[in-house]
Amino acid sequence: MREETTAQRGLRRAGCPANGHVRFGRRPEETHQWKHRQGASGRPHPIRVGPGPKSRKRYLLVACTSLLTYYFLGDRSLKTFAAFVMPDMAGTVIVHDRYQNYDKFPGVICQLCCQHLQRDLADAAQTYPQAHWPVQITQALQGLIHAANTARVQGLTAVPPEIAAPLARAFRHGVILGLGQVKRVPGRKQQPCRDLLECLRDRRDDVLRFTTDLRIPPTSNQAERDVRPAKTQQKISGRLRSEDTTRHRYAIRGYISTAAKHGENVLTAIRDALAGNPWMPPVPDPP
Repeated sequence: MREETTAQRGLRRAGCPANGHVRFGRRPEETHQWKHRQGASGRPHPIRVGPGPKSRKRYLLVACTSLLTYYFLGDRSLKTFAAFVMPDMAGTVIVHDRYQNYDKFPGVICQLCCQHLQRDLADAAQTYPQAHWPVQITQALQGLIHAANTARVQGLTAVPPEIAAPLARAFRHGVILGLGQVKRVPGRKQQPCRDLLECLRDRRDDVLRFTTDLRIPPTSNQAERDVRPAKTQQKISGRLRSEDTTRHRYAIRGYISTAAKHGENVLTAIRDALAGNPWMPPVPDPP
């Protein structure tokens, strides 16, 4: 059996094993870290892995909070999501887009990403240029996000009802208006944006959850920021050579990202890990 190098051993002790199969949410203390973080967000990002014409599309999934980052290489299948942190997230709020696999795990509390919803509403405004409902819903969402940011700065735990109520009412009326104009038709294939409107109607609580608990971010922008290095690397260097190397790369990347979020010096964290004295994130107290 091939002997483990000092560098590999140090990274393994730091939570970045040589085979790349680190995952938050499996060891009890790691599960504790994720379960008590409101507003964890996730984001699959397509990357090309493999040499030359044999390269294939894989997806880099990221689960993150303001203090934790974890990357996982797989695809967009339910099997990959089950191997990811999702089974350990019961009782935790996660911020995500409308991709269906996020809804397959019982006990997970959802906050639909308002940034993705606004992009969908921008597409709806182009599809129906004479309609008012995409603008009304967008303005209501933007107003609620602004109100949440203002209330958070003021140290409040939720958006005051007298501010949230009229904006939530405008949101609801915009959805009703849209449903009246974009009618459901027989069969599975519906008119453009009908599924968006039904989602906004049926999952209103999942859209506006951030207004009642300001620990929950309204968007998955943190996940977008954490996946940006992968996007930049792909634009500059193209595909990665192998899946094993890619897993190792992002196991290490997740470790140094977590260290940086805690205010640690990244080079010091890497040096200490290689020296066998790794930094590890503290286990938070229950809320």
